[in-house]
Amino acid sequence: MGLWVEGRSELMKISIPKTKRELASFIDHTLLKPEATKKDIRRICQEAKKFEFASVCIHPCRVKLAANILKGTSVKICAVVGFPFGTNGEKSKAYEAKVACQDGAEEIDMVLNVGAMKDKDYVNVKKDIRGVVRAVKGENKKNIVKVILETCYLTKAEIARACKIVQAAGADFVKTSTGLGPRGASIEDIKIMRKSCNLKIKAAGGIRTAKEALAMIRVGAIRIGCSKSIDVISGKRVRKASKDY
Repeated sequence: MGLWVEGRSELMKISIPKTKRELASFIDHTLLKPEATKKDIRRICQEAKKFEFASVCIHPCRVKLAANILKGTSVKICAVVGFPFGTNGEKSKAYEAKVACQDGAEEIDMVLNVGAMKDKDYVNVKKDIRGVVRAVKGENKKNIVKVILETCYLTKAEIARACKIVQAAGADFVKTSTGLGPRGASIEDIKIMRKSCNLKIKAAGGIRTAKEALAMIRVGAIRIGCSKSIDVISGKRVRKASKDY
């Protein structure tokens, strides 16, 4: 079963997952707590291998450890950059992203400079993103950059404008949230993002059940970021949840 989702100038075919394994392939298994230990990182990497999640999403300082554990598997390593506020300088973000890729990250989730976006300083918002894209793609053209908009702080118009800037800057994904703001992802956010650009979409923040994850996928998300990943794929039969929408 698939669903055609309308973008700004194209239609994108999304296959709705029907099994736990299929849903797991959409999920970035996330651990971004500041108190996370090496033991915790080893645990989520083993979980990612067992359940075949798309990636583990971790802090840059844990990338080398995860790379050693996940070597030879299909699980990607995703590192956050400029996390959680996006207020790091442009050069700092680019360097952080470059080092994370050198350590073994294949995907980078960078945080948009929300304050600059609110200031309508679109030139520097784009420059900030482009710096990270160049650093990441310079290490390996197959590497992926996702830009976290932190939609809870943006108006509908700002979300739409941010999506266009992210696309113009050469990133691969737009992502809803860090998960640390006053709210996480919403269906409305995903719909706005889908209509505003031709980029892939990652929904993150507050997604705790299969029903919630599938709702995001149905309106256009192809990645789901969550720390409750095992609960999402195990708490309820995915096939049954997929029929609720």
